[in-house]
Amino acid sequence: MSELHSLIPPLLTLCHEAGEAICRHYNAPGADQYQSKGDESPLTRADLDSHDILSHGLHQLDPQLPILSEESSEQELRGRLNWGRFWMVDPLDGTKEFLARTGEFTINIALIDNNKPVLGVLYLPLEQAAYAGIPGEGAFLYQYQHDWQSTALKARSLPEGEPLILHASRRHMGPRLSACLDWLATHWGPIERRNSGSALKFCELAKGEGDLYPRYSPCCEWDTAAGQALLEAAGGALLGLDGKPLRYNCHESLYSPSFYALADPGQDLWQQLLASGIGR
Repeated sequence: MSELHSLIPPLLTLCHEAGEAICRHYNAPGADQYQSKGDESPLTRADLDSHDILSHGLHQLDPQLPILSEESSEQELRGRLNWGRFWMVDPLDGTKEFLARTGEFTINIALIDNNKPVLGVLYLPLEQAAYAGIPGEGAFLYQYQHDWQSTALKARSLPEGEPLILHASRRHMGPRLSACLDWLATHWGPIERRNSGSALKFCELAKGEGDLYPRYSPCCEWDTAAGQALLEAAGGALLGLDGKPLRYNCHESLYSPSFYALADPGQDLWQQLLASGIGR
């Protein structure tokens, strides 16, 4: 077992604890109460409780590693551009889905080393299931039934002669996504679009139930880091519109660029899509 793989069991335990706290709020009266943050995104008690549990647990796991969470204060993030290795966390990815009671929300934890995600865990609180990946070592689905049962994951090859399965956010359409869909219909053929919230799209690609997740609308680095590690571990890729893998904590802004999440990145179709300039 590698050093990174040995981190997965305590991370699963930590996600399970934070997930139970989220579920208590989700199933309680007043679950739709929130306050607006400076960027107009919602903040719930579930976000804050999950952040507190995860921050405490990660600090206990390795007191030397800084934590970059969506709910970290400016003071806690001071000097972050000098961090070489750190945790990147979204305590509740899909707060709008939590409030809308769709059930489509996750906990995202990534270990970043030299601006790259080297381990990612995406936990689904309502399902008590975790998707975990270490690029170069493999991706796994862990399901909790008194203890953790694991299943290996692999992204699928692009299926010749079959509909292309495209995952997208249910809350973001826009002209660039429409242009992408039109381009794919012309250059591939039939497309099956599946909508979902939060980082669930990465999970679907990693377990072989999709081919592409294009994202042109704004999101943040904590939304993508764990998903990138998972997808790369399953054989896929997360590429910016320049065709290069996304990197983390390189800029003053923590917004991610537009990207393509690909299950089978070696296909000429994706190189043609990148060359088309859609989304730029």
